[in-house]
Amino acid sequence: MDFERTVAVVTGANRGLGRQFAQQLVERGAKVYAAVRRPESADIPGVTPIRFDLTDPASIEEVAKVASDATLLVNNAGISTHTSLLTGDFDNVRLEMETHYFGTLATTRAFVPVIERNGGGAVLNVHSILSWVHIGGAYSAAKAAGWAMSNALRQELAPKGIGLTALYVAYMDTDMASFVAPEEKVDPAAVAKAALDGVAAGTAEVLGDDRTRSAKQNLSAAL
Repeated sequence: MDFERTVAVVTGANRGLGRQFAQQLVERGAKVYAAVRRPESADIPGVTPIRFDLTDPASIEEVAKVASDATLLVNNAGISTHTSLLTGDFDNVRLEMETHYFGTLATTRAFVPVIERNGGGAVLNVHSILSWVHIGGAYSAAKAAGWAMSNALRQELAPKGIGLTALYVAYMDTDMASFVAPEEKVDPAAVAKAALDGVAAGTAEVLGDDRTRSAKQNLSAAL
């Protein structure tokens, strides 16, 4: 994928990994829409902010209309409620799934016709090591569902000229992982670079750090 010819929509682009995606795409020559809850928070030079709520179908459809020239969708927006599946607030369990599965799928469904109409392109889905290491309650379950969704979508998107790259990564130095010791976290800038390089190369999966690579290698290990 030639980023100088790319029009990207990055969800959750105002901080953390999403901000790195937006900045680096601009640096690579892409036109970038920052899809965020509060447009004023997307203060990256060269980026066009758009109001976006991943859990609101009307908002998703509106963003797809505004960014009608898009050729790359980066599904980065997410949350972590730290909710137990067994004892946690069931509304939070639903919110995790609505965000990481249904919201991501709805955004992809809204943008596929746009990307296809513009000659094809790519989707980048941000998942997690917890798609495979299930210690995160509702978050892990939702991320595991996202992993399956990306693998299934990849097959449906290929005939439309749309590639799908899925990023898996452990803890990054972002607000979401503020509770994690610094030595346990990786640089989100490096992760964003690896993921975008993967999109450019048409790679199916990008494993963002050594811990995630180890988890993937051990998927078939005995429990």
